[in-house]
Amino acid sequence: MELGITTFVETTKNAVNGGTIPHDVRIREVVEEIILADQVGLDVFGVGEHHREDFAASAPEMILAAAASQTKNIRLTSAVTVLSSADPVRVFQNFSTLDAISNGRAEIMAGRGSFIESFPLFGYDLDDYNELFDEKLELLLQLCQNEVVNWQGKHRASIENLQVFPRSVQNPLPVTIASGGTPQSVVRAGLLGLPLVLAIIGGSPLQFAPLVEYYKRAATKAGHDVSKLTIASHSHGFIAPTNEQAREKFYPSTALVMNQLAKERGWGPYTRHTFDSMAELEGALYVGDPETVAEKIIFLRKHVGINRFMIHMPVGSMPHEDVMRAIELFGKEVAPIVREEVARLEREQ
Repeated sequence: MELGITTFVETTKNAVNGGTIPHDVRIREVVEEIILADQVGLDVFGVGEHHREDFAASAPEMILAAAASQTKNIRLTSAVTVLSSADPVRVFQNFSTLDAISNGRAEIMAGRGSFIESFPLFGYDLDDYNELFDEKLELLLQLCQNEVVNWQGKHRASIENLQVFPRSVQNPLPVTIASGGTPQSVVRAGLLGLPLVLAIIGGSPLQFAPLVEYYKRAATKAGHDVSKLTIASHSHGFIAPTNEQAREKFYPSTALVMNQLAKERGWGPYTRHTFDSMAELEGALYVGDPETVAEKIIFLRKHVGINRFMIHMPVGSMPHEDVMRAIELFGKEVAPIVREEVARLEREQ
């Protein structure tokens, strides 16, 4: 059971005083957070790609590289790389370089992205949203697996018998598929035999159990060994010494961000009632003291079948010292509880 953290390097308005943190300051804070996550024994840290004012990580691989030489064990991944609007050759080269700096700890988490600002920025048509992803994923997988590439596509110039360098330390460089929870996306990942990450940020995580079964059936049908595939989840959360402290610290910034997104996307308002109900055992919000968060992760493992869990924190701008304390609690108190219980369950099987 792997445990980790994801971040979008948020620079949203402070929900308490209305101020904003400069992009450069927040980027340096995230490097410190990755280093701490490694020190407390967490398994993976992911940085998501965005191209808007309230998220500072337009180049996740750069931030991960800054932490790579200062960490020893933690795996370093995008969360996600918006592959539809990226050049797969550059994605491969950037992450194979990260793989060299980290000595084999880099991963690419590829997705369409739930934000669309990169499409006009890089000159892509949203009408090609799905076609772009399928085509570029095909090329990326070839780049990861073959030193000499022959490939033809519709939206990018073809590649004829060319070599792409540097090659990654890991062979092949790991590629994970990120899904918002559609059957089509999980089946595709299964047929390709690629690890899966589910974004579970609303409703009940139990609703995702059928998708995991679709994924496993598709992988088995295609001849892949499901036992060797990572099935991960990514959910919002925060850890503090008590449940009350965790909720009171995490709610203001979370509500601010979620209500801003609600305005942009036509969702209903995000209320304290919504927040509190999602923080209960069967909800998708992993907020509380170490024992509470550990219990929810174990529940997810038992009923959905994930073997990697990534908590997304902070959501919005929170004091850096609070985030650092939450990372410390996650590694030193939550992780041992989860790992001990998972080991016990596996012994009983």
